[in-house]
Amino acid sequence: MRFDLPLVPTERAAWTVALLAPVALVIAAAAPGAWVIAPIAAVALLVLMLLDAWMAGEVQDWRVDAPGDTEVGEPLAISVSGRFAGSVTPRRIEAAIEADPRLGGDGRMQFDLRADGPSGSFAGTHRATPVRRGTGTIGRAWLRWHGPLGLGVRQVQRELDLAVRIWPDLSPVRSRDLQTFLRNAQLGLIARRLRGEGSQFEALSEYEPGMDRRWIDWKASARHTRLYARENEAERNNQIVFAFDCGQAMCEPVDGLPRIDRAVSAALTCAYVALKGGDRVALFGFAQRPGLMTPFISETRAFPRLQSAAAGLDYHTTEPNFTLAMAQLTSKLRRRSMVVLFSDFTDPTAAELMVESLGRLVRHHVVLFVTIADSEIEQFVHAAPADLTTLARSVTADTLARQRALVLERLRRLGVDVVEAPWRQIGPQLIDRYFAIKRHEAIG
Repeated sequence: MRFDLPLVPTERAAWTVALLAPVALVIAAAAPGAWVIAPIAAVALLVLMLLDAWMAGEVQDWRVDAPGDTEVGEPLAISVSGRFAGSVTPRRIEAAIEADPRLGGDGRMQFDLRADGPSGSFAGTHRATPVRRGTGTIGRAWLRWHGPLGLGVRQVQRELDLAVRIWPDLSPVRSRDLQTFLRNAQLGLIARRLRGEGSQFEALSEYEPGMDRRWIDWKASARHTRLYARENEAERNNQIVFAFDCGQAMCEPVDGLPRIDRAVSAALTCAYVALKGGDRVALFGFAQRPGLMTPFISETRAFPRLQSAAAGLDYHTTEPNFTLAMAQLTSKLRRRSMVVLFSDFTDPTAAELMVESLGRLVRHHVVLFVTIADSEIEQFVHAAPADLTTLARSVTADTLARQRALVLERLRRLGVDVVEAPWRQIGPQLIDRYFAIKRHEAIG
């Protein structure tokens, strides 16, 4: 641990010197014999600055605190606190922190501190917003405080070794709406048998008006001379794979966070719901070559393993290799599964290989393609044509939007289910589509 105590001038001292310089020139021109006044004034100002910095007091102890874990996109509180020797508390105290750019603010944080509690104590908190998953480090911190005249400051520096692990955002999983839904839904927080839908026979019951006529068991009805309906148990233990394109397009930001992070948050929310429903969930990530592939888990108590694995999905600046990735994924799936692919594309040419690969995958599995709607393109399309530049940008955006719609339509014709929505609605729409697919027994 090392404390440096340099005494440095403030901005006020610099402006004072700048204002006194013309005065010195006037004195030198009007009375050359009085030139000695200028160096005397400079020395006096220097002494005054040093005296002011000395009167600011000396810091006795200070520290920087940050939580060891946080979630991407969620506020992160970084606090600085300490105490000055004696009862001196400078009128202005500033802190500066050098950190990993993952923690936001381009890695630079600067904020003011205030007197706190007993005389001589100070504290302050800066709220950063992590912009990428991974491990962010806080490397160095500076503390500076002003003297009573505002001409001199003292400054100390400290080397830090603080690591902050940035996890995927799980705020949708913790939300009250989702927890209330899980508590009241049929799949519930308590395991129960789902009767009345599905394909596994459970029991016969007498047919009542309002029941689906497709479930009438005609043979049993003929034997008992009255109508009986089959009650089936919904299938559990379905395999759900959440596949993530970690390529260049998915690393582009949307409302401050990369698309891949928005996708991971929606996928983990749906995975939590699927685990509550008795299904098995796995994660798969790829870019230029396949990467992450987790084993299937079937219990909610193992959900942190999914969160930890999702935190390891890296960001890549290369184009994804869909052919290789889908081929490897197919080789690892031993039974019909539901594959939820999060991806994006910029033009039909870049999406051609993706369409071909999903066309082969959908022959053996249920494929759900999830993409985040590009709000920026929509804004350009509907922008008022105030000038030629705006008009040209609007026409280009409209062309891109039409090409995007054509690719999504091709996927639908291949049998791929498509979800396209703003990032805030991706999670709820994905859960709704999962329930619809499960209700129709399309997976097993």
